[in-house]
Amino acid sequence: MRASSRAASLAAPVTSEAEEQLEAGLALIRAGRFFEAHEELELVWRAAAAVERDFYQGLVHVAVAWYQAGRGRQVATASQLGKAARRLGPFAPAHRGVDVADLLAQVATAQQTVAGGSLVLGTLRI
Repeated sequence: MRASSRAASLAAPVTSEAEEQLEAGLALIRAGRFFEAHEELELVWRAAAAVERDFYQGLVHVAVAWYQAGRGRQVATASQLGKAARRLGPFAPAHRGVDVADLLAQVATAQQTVAGGSLVLGTLRI
């Protein structure tokens, strides 16, 4: 199965409320409000169908990674980045309007940054 077909097969019906929460969470990430983003995305994750929970949880891990980096917590940041990569991988190249392939590339770059001793992860493009 092609990657785009595979990701499409992982899509489950979502409510308009879940779509709004996803958009709100992504907007909070774009605004650099990572703690609030993780809170909003957790609402979607908890209510999601089992087939999509990893996608939403992966987004939560991304938000938490950037949050932990801002708090100077290298081990926690590295851990969250690893979890994000594992959870989001099956949803590449794109899912629910998110360019997952690009997000995974940003996570990989962030992992290299953290492994090099820095917590300056840069601005997320999502």
